[in-house]
Amino acid sequence: MLSRKNKLILFKFLSLFSVVRGYNLLVIALAQYLASIYILAPDWRLRDVILDGNLFAIVVASALAIAGGYIINNFYDAEKDLINRPKKTMLDRLVSQNTKLTAYFVLNFLSVVFASYVSFRAVVFFSAYIFGIWFYSHKLKKIPFIGNLVSALLAITPFFAVFIYYKNFATVIFVHATFLFLLISMRELIKDLENIKGDLTHNYRTIPILFGERVSKVFLTGLTVLTLVPVYLLTNHFPIGYMYFYFYASVILLLVFLLLLWRSKGRKHYLLLHNILKLIIVAGVFSILLIDVDLVLNRIL
Repeated sequence: MLSRKNKLILFKFLSLFSVVRGYNLLVIALAQYLASIYILAPDWRLRDVILDGNLFAIVVASALAIAGGYIINNFYDAEKDLINRPKKTMLDRLVSQNTKLTAYFVLNFLSVVFASYVSFRAVVFFSAYIFGIWFYSHKLKKIPFIGNLVSALLAITPFFAVFIYYKNFATVIFVHATFLFLLISMRELIKDLENIKGDLTHNYRTIPILFGERVSKVFLTGLTVLTLVPVYLLTNHFPIGYMYFYFYASVILLLVFLLLLWRSKGRKHYLLLHNILKLIIVAGVFSILLIDVDLVLNRIL
């Protein structure tokens, strides 16, 4: 049996893990590696990609910067989240705000340290990324449209760090990025619908608050239709192997999403829609393996 002190330490660790969303960090790191192996550096030997010290430094720098971003976002949204997510917020509050801020600065510092292993340009890139996350959390988040746009751009920025490193400017990469950007934009708007109560209480000027739920649903419908464009291009004009199964399944899920969207009336419904989008995004990470199912065997040597 754990002592009371050890239980408290365990709960604080779980609290910090919840704040930085450790599960998200693992998925993002995996996505960066899979994208590097299958899309960004298809001509490299598998071993060379996996053991590339620069890639490892970029992935770690990204994870640390994103973790810091979650902390600063949690810091600014503490009161709002107490209304929108009371159970999660109570867990998050086991770690004091001072401890969170200390962790924020330490994580950002370590992110820049890892970036310095790659190059000075990487240091500038991640420094700008860290500043962008802070500026979004502090100022831009409350501005409708701009806040949603910047949030989606910040979410895909770590992938551009790897993209710039490999200097692969193939069109297919931008099409993949567009599909991901549209999904994340939809997720951000759904989150605004989820959080109407807390946002309204704390004077957040989100799209649902300014224009209403119906207009928000119209925007979401438009974004859903736009996702069909990169899906069509990827499945008809680029060699993506068996990944087309993922995109066909995504279209089906997006149609279900639309049907449920126009019947949704409360937070529980919007949370379900949020989880559908999250499923599509996470499944997309693992579906990268379908681009070339023989790749591991062909490039192992």
